[in-house]
Amino acid sequence: MKKSVIAALAVMVLLGGAAYASFFVAPTERTMGTIQRIFYLHMPSAITAFAAFLVCFVANVLYVLKREQSWDWLGVSAAEVGLAFVSVVLVTGPIWAKPVWGIWWTWDARLTSTFVLWLLYVAYLLLRSMIEDPERRALLSAVFGIFAFLDVPLVYMSIRWWRTQHPQPVIFGGPGSGLAPAMW
Repeated sequence: MKKSVIAALAVMVLLGGAAYASFFVAPTERTMGTIQRIFYLHMPSAITAFAAFLVCFVANVLYVLKREQSWDWLGVSAAEVGLAFVSVVLVTGPIWAKPVWGIWWTWDARLTSTFVLWLLYVAYLLLRSMIEDPERRALLSAVFGIFAFLDVPLVYMSIRWWRTQHPQPVIFGGPGSGLAPAMW
């Protein structure tokens, strides 16, 4: 059996185990109830999106400095991964918000800046699709990708800087801000 098939099977087993644990092993949260379980998908998706956009940013900077095609490929690959995961965030957030807040969406700082982040990386990929010359495409999209990354720290810090309807940080939020260890 190929290593890639074994790796894919291992990932599927791990994901299945994580899904099982989040639905059947983790205790039900007292205030929000069962809907809180969506955080086990929502938060890791946000963290993965941020990490992918960081990789895209670094690859874009390195492309501008070195003009090597491999950095362009890494940048666009990371942007695609980040866009997929921030899309999951934008879908799972409103699924949680409706029963907890009573509304699907509100234009608060965290939600709006996350939506802008999604739009920026959609624009990054659209820009790439509109330019035929590979070198010009790589350079212009790298510069745009560097600019687009500026929204990532804004999204992360938005609930710390402004009053927002979005919950305060449950991870890295300081003493008394997180979920009980049993919830993780």
